[in-house]
Amino acid sequence: MALQLSRAAVARIVPFAAFMVLLAVRGEVPADGSWGIDPRWVYGLTVLVVGGLLAYFWREYGELVSQTWPSPSEFALGVGVGLVVFALWINLDAPWMTIGSPSATFLPLDGAGALIWPLAIVRWIGAALIVPVMEELFWRSFLMRWIQSPQFESVVPQRVALKAVLLSTFVFVLAHTLWLAAIIAGVAYAWLYVRTGKLWVPVIAHAVTNGVLGVWVVLTGNWAFW
Repeated sequence: MALQLSRAAVARIVPFAAFMVLLAVRGEVPADGSWGIDPRWVYGLTVLVVGGLLAYFWREYGELVSQTWPSPSEFALGVGVGLVVFALWINLDAPWMTIGSPSATFLPLDGAGALIWPLAIVRWIGAALIVPVMEELFWRSFLMRWIQSPQFESVVPQRVALKAVLLSTFVFVLAHTLWLAAIIAGVAYAWLYVRTGKLWVPVIAHAVTNGVLGVWVVLTGNWAFW
């Protein structure tokens, strides 16, 4: 029997699936430009495609469109957790804390080692503005609640069981090379969602983590974290 997905599920899965497909495509395009394409600009296409899909399905995201905006204390909590996750992320990179290698690397430098600002800006926009919304809709709003019940839209975040949090976090970790950092990030974002019941709070935390990480990477040249 074929799996029937609701419109709400499709709206949360499709942008994430598009992101993963384009990530794989970027990883296959030769970095030497032999295909006549700079693979780094595939990320720009990713921002446009995923951003466009989020805009197309926007009315389906009731948790982001209709819910009350986080209170000042909830907003501050999201920012604080995002900063803590960032601090841990850049320090939990020992070899034993790493699995595999990135599907596609991103180095926004020219042949002389100078920063290509348009590439860096596009990368930051994708990581800090698009990815947090796309990933929290998929990992927390959909997958975590779907593990709790296939009728995930009826699941109140505060009633999500520990099993659903851990299983969704496990899958989240599989999409990242820094497995220990990813466990902490996944649990932290899930905790924010369960504690506040507002998806915007983990989105804010995720955006802070990625946004500050992007600025740090550009300032320090630690491109491996991008």
